[in-house]
Amino acid sequence: MLKLTNVSSSYGVVPMLLGVTLDVYEGEIVSLLGPNGAGKSTTFKVISGLLAPDNGVVSLLGQDVAKLGSERLAALGVGFVPEGRRLFPSLTVRENLKLGYDASNCDAPFAERLDSMSKLFPRIRERLSQPSATMSGGEQAMVTLARALIGSPKLVIMDEPSLGLSPKLIAEYFQIVKRIREEGTSVLLIEQNAETALSISDRGYLIVRGEIAVTGTSADLMADDTIKHLYL
Repeated sequence: MLKLTNVSSSYGVVPMLLGVTLDVYEGEIVSLLGPNGAGKSTTFKVISGLLAPDNGVVSLLGQDVAKLGSERLAALGVGFVPEGRRLFPSLTVRENLKLGYDASNCDAPFAERLDSMSKLFPRIRERLSQPSATMSGGEQAMVTLARALIGSPKLVIMDEPSLGLSPKLIAEYFQIVKRIREEGTSVLLIEQNAETALSISDRGYLIVRGEIAVTGTSADLMADDTIKHLYL
């Protein structure tokens, strides 16, 4: 579903990623973990085509992202949940979701997909005509995830989705992430909240100073004393 091979990237002369290699297979939830400034969000930008790698290859669903272009990734079958929500504040919930749908290549009618999202996120049904800027942070987080899912993607990539959410909302959010995987969508979960992310993941990668320091099953990472001490 996703494969990064020896990817390096920088902001000007400042190196941010140093030979990162990771992959996500069909039916998996994979976590990319690390402290602030480790390179997690840079990895998201490279995967989404917003930042060109200096070296290496990023392949999404068998397509080279650099050759494909970021504007075509949603139509390929990839959903994105950017850090900080990034909704259009003056648009209604329905309009924000319609933008996600229009960018996809979904065969099902918009009304049908909107109904599916309303069932998955009950709060959305009550707020379809409400401008997204007037919603709470937790509600905006749900709309952002719904926007990524409304086009029936094969793979969803999330950048710090738990940021700013209460513990109760984080638990609710991650239960939905588990559910969408059970329905056939693969997930790359880029998170600082390591313990919660690993609790729903199959595998994990720990990135430190732009390099993958440790990789393994989620159970192995949670049992590793050094990782528990430093990052959990």
